[in-house]
Amino acid sequence: MMERRRRIDAALLVLFLGHLVTALEVPLDLAQPPTITHQSPKDYIIDPRENIVIHCEAKGKPHPSFSWTRDGTHFDIDEDPNVNMRPNSGTLEVDISRERVDQYEGVYQCTARNKHGTAVSNNIVVRQSRSPLWSKERIKPIVVQEGVSLVLECRPPAGLPPPIIFWMDNNFQKLPQNKRVSQSLNGDLYFSNVQPEDSRNDYICYARFPHTQTIQQKQPITVRVLNLDAINDTMAAFYNDTDLFSEAPADERKPTFLIPSGPSSSKMVLRGHVLEMECIAEGLPTPDISWSKVSGDLPARRTFLLNYNKTLRIVNVSESDAGHYRCTAKNQIDSVHHTIHVTVKAAPYWIGGAPRNLVLAPGENGVLTCRASGTPKPAIRWFMNGIPIENSPKDLSRKVEDDTIIFTDVQIGSSAVYQCNISNDYGYLLSNAFINVLSEPPRVLTVANKVYQVIKNHQALLDCSSFGSPIPKITWFKDSRSSTLDGDPYILHDNGTLEIHVAQTQNSGKYTCVARNILGIYENHVYLEVKEPTRIMMQPEYKVVQRGRSVVFECKVKHDPSLSPTMIWLKDDGELPDDERLIIDSDSLTITDVTENDAGVYTCIMNTTLDHDSATAELTVVEATPTPAVVHERPDPPTDLELTDQKKRSVQLTWIPGDEHNSPIHKFLIQYQDSLHHRGHWHNLTEVPGTKTTAHLKLSPYVHYTFRVLALNEVGFSEPSPPSRMYKTDPAAPDENPTGVQGFGTEHNNLVISWKPLTGLQANGPGLHYKVMWKQQTQDSDWTQVTVANNSKFVVSGTPTFVPYELKVQAVNDHGHGPEPAISFGYSGEDLPRAAPGNVQAIVVNSTLAQVYWDPVPPHSVRGHLKGYKVSYWRKHSDHKHNHNTLIFSGNHTHGMLPGLHPFSFYSFHVQVFNSKGDGPPSPTHHFKTHEGVPGPPNSLVVTDTNLDSLTLEWTPPREHNGHITGYTLQYQPAVASRQVDIATQGWFIGLMCAIALLILILLIICFIQRNKGGKYPVKEKEDAHTDPEFQPMKDDDCTFVEYSDNEDHKPLKGSSTPSNGTVKRDDSDDSLVDYGEGGDGQFNEDGSFIGQYSGKSASRDTAEGHESSEAPSPINAMNSLNSFV
Repeated sequence: MMERRRRIDAALLVLFLGHLVTALEVPLDLAQPPTITHQSPKDYIIDPRENIVIHCEAKGKPHPSFSWTRDGTHFDIDEDPNVNMRPNSGTLEVDISRERVDQYEGVYQCTARNKHGTAVSNNIVVRQSRSPLWSKERIKPIVVQEGVSLVLECRPPAGLPPPIIFWMDNNFQKLPQNKRVSQSLNGDLYFSNVQPEDSRNDYICYARFPHTQTIQQKQPITVRVLNLDAINDTMAAFYNDTDLFSEAPADERKPTFLIPSGPSSSKMVLRGHVLEMECIAEGLPTPDISWSKVSGDLPARRTFLLNYNKTLRIVNVSESDAGHYRCTAKNQIDSVHHTIHVTVKAAPYWIGGAPRNLVLAPGENGVLTCRASGTPKPAIRWFMNGIPIENSPKDLSRKVEDDTIIFTDVQIGSSAVYQCNISNDYGYLLSNAFINVLSEPPRVLTVANKVYQVIKNHQALLDCSSFGSPIPKITWFKDSRSSTLDGDPYILHDNGTLEIHVAQTQNSGKYTCVARNILGIYENHVYLEVKEPTRIMMQPEYKVVQRGRSVVFECKVKHDPSLSPTMIWLKDDGELPDDERLIIDSDSLTITDVTENDAGVYTCIMNTTLDHDSATAELTVVEATPTPAVVHERPDPPTDLELTDQKKRSVQLTWIPGDEHNSPIHKFLIQYQDSLHHRGHWHNLTEVPGTKTTAHLKLSPYVHYTFRVLALNEVGFSEPSPPSRMYKTDPAAPDENPTGVQGFGTEHNNLVISWKPLTGLQANGPGLHYKVMWKQQTQDSDWTQVTVANNSKFVVSGTPTFVPYELKVQAVNDHGHGPEPAISFGYSGEDLPRAAPGNVQAIVVNSTLAQVYWDPVPPHSVRGHLKGYKVSYWRKHSDHKHNHNTLIFSGNHTHGMLPGLHPFSFYSFHVQVFNSKGDGPPSPTHHFKTHEGVPGPPNSLVVTDTNLDSLTLEWTPPREHNGHITGYTLQYQPAVASRQVDIATQGWFIGLMCAIALLILILLIICFIQRNKGGKYPVKEKEDAHTDPEFQPMKDDDCTFVEYSDNEDHKPLKGSSTPSNGTVKRDDSDDSLVDYGEGGDGQFNEDGSFIGQYSGKSASRDTAEGHESSEAPSPINAMNSLNSFV
């Protein structure tokens, strides 16, 4: 009996303490045990291509230190150079660039500890994701008979996590699926019955591995659907490499299940997970699938039928989803059923939430509850600071009873972190909850003087988040604090929040939250503002409008004046089309030139920061009715201009439109006249659509406004309306400062500050002047300022040369200063540079080009904006001034090219820097000599002593040697080749040809006589007596030479110089009679005269080169070259 009484007392104590003690957020400036704030998931799959990051973050006071275990043993981070722990954190970073990822797979657990306790993380199972390659296989074509069932297996490689399967064709298009053809949950493709259109050679199964975002594909599968006759015809062709399905076809057959097999099956699912069951049947016609639950109804909101009813999905499974499910496949022939028995297991889950932290004052009592459930029932274990509680130091104030720890009369030093571990076969829960024994006066954590805004007749919640130990008691007061707020209409929540269920205007005001405990009292003030609701007073109306006309939807709103509303228009619950014909104003929507596409439902929504209101209207568009021809004229001017809602910087202008004269008004143009500054001049101010008769005008200070309005239709503008009455705006300080502020110098010791002055309209008041300010940019000095009136520049004298300045110009009038001006930058005046470039040198590139280098002049010596460098150069021994050249290299160059130089010449040059003021001193003069170049042509060429077989050439050296002359090259060619005339018409040519013909005739006669006589020529004896070694005897029988030598070609022409070795070099252009087709086989008489025919190529050339043209050779090929050397 006493034991039972003790248990009842303990239960009552638990209930009582659970009601009094709530979880509190301890401010981080107070001592507290560690709390894990972020950790990696329990099942942590990592990408093997990236570094591993295992998260473990915790808070506490003092800040906790961290350590890790791997696979249940201490993980010494300092011993592994690839592992690093982030500063002030427990997060591990593993560099995998030097190590295999699988070396770091395992079970990790993080520990965070300080002097008040120890918190531990979940067991984090780290595994690398895997996307193995598809095994290579040769898939034979599949030939099936029309109407039979077919399964195309995918069988992807097992990955981590499992891949996502889909079927596509060669063009990466998803294969069409329907109730006849569909993909199962395991990725296989099922055909309830095949049809001819299923024939194709690109059934490809793809596997996408989501963690690494890689996609792999199986080899394409070929399917051919044939009828029985076609199969018999093609059996031989496919016998060796084809899987042949030979089931007997049937016109119709009853359904049978392809999956699952048999009449029944079973399935287990975990609570909270997704239950997926599928039934795929074959048959002809294609069966329809339906589902039912034998022992009850399917959960309506959590049940989904997918994959053409073949898959039943139930999300967020609970224990009530256990039972028998039946899928039915039915076609015109018959039906078949399959029953699936579903059991629901449960990994541990919390009942009422995880244990909450306890903050207790010395001497207080408290309870930690770790209440959870699961199937099968989970086991509960308690730990203290990571150590099993049975192995922890004994504490008389602590008592463990199953899932509850009861603390009584706790004292300072009892702070610790308790772990509750609940586990069964399907998982575990691990939770940290600390008990923190503190003695703290109250404090309110809600921001002081916070303003709460609510809409009238809505709920108001005023926060008073507090902390203290013991837990503070919260009371609320309003305004005068005459009494506490604890009755209607106020509701005080346990966390200190004050609720007003239906706020009224009189509830606005100042509220005071008071937190008190035995150690002190703390007050905090907040404010409540109750706003008027937003209401649409004039809703848009249903409109019927003809095509091509305009329509206006009005949406006038009343709202609390302290809230800024925003108008949004929708069409058919979507955004308005991006069309310039749709014009949104503050309280209306205008559609011009209406088309059929504009028909629909339009909604105006007025939003504020606190509430909104909306209204809708429909637009119907009809065809325009024919109308008789009308006369279009310009509109009449508007009338009755009226100024309302007059403010300092704005006014409302309204008017009455004039007659449109059969042409709708497109817009109104509003103009103004400023009688104070520009009397008699009208200026355009703004435009409004032709559907508006009101304009809100923004005005400038210190202007005497008069307004007028013009209307515009397709014909043109109307006459101006009569002017409105004058509206004078009050003067004010300038709204803007001058623009275009710049600083520059006109002398080396001054600074000119200039700006673009304000216009009279920009002045905003009388007495406009400018406050001009400047200071050196590089010095920490005060601004110097002067006042300038009736001018747009100011000259500062006595400045250092070329120094950067900061500049400001502010507009001022009799009513105040303009805004703080922006800082501009400028420089005082420039002076000539005082230093020359140093380290000047030249590198000769070739005979006409040199490159000059120099060191830049120091910036302070430039004394101005560096414009560039000038290189002046001249050819030595030249008396012509124009030979002095100057090249300019803009910018901060340190080298430049000097082109167009004379070869083999001496040059002098110097370099100087220049700025906007002028040139600096030149560098010392330097010299260089260009390389030798190609010489110029001989100064003259004269032909003398012309003979039949020789001539003499005389020439003078070139004017430009461009180096040492080492020789001359003489080129020549027959004149016939170089004259572009018809030689056949020349007299000398005709005479020459006649002479040659006559000689040939004489020779032929002599040869004929000689042949008949059989004797020798008298000339032969003469030749024997005066033998010329250059010639050989002729054959007696055909009057031809035995051999001909062309040594004659090697004899120099008269007048040409001959080298000391007695020879004249010849190049590839030397020619001979053979080259002209007149050598080898040519015939000569006994004195060496040519008796051959002036013809084309020789016979030997014809043999070597084939049949070619018999025309005379090109004069270019007849070119001869003679070289003479000195």
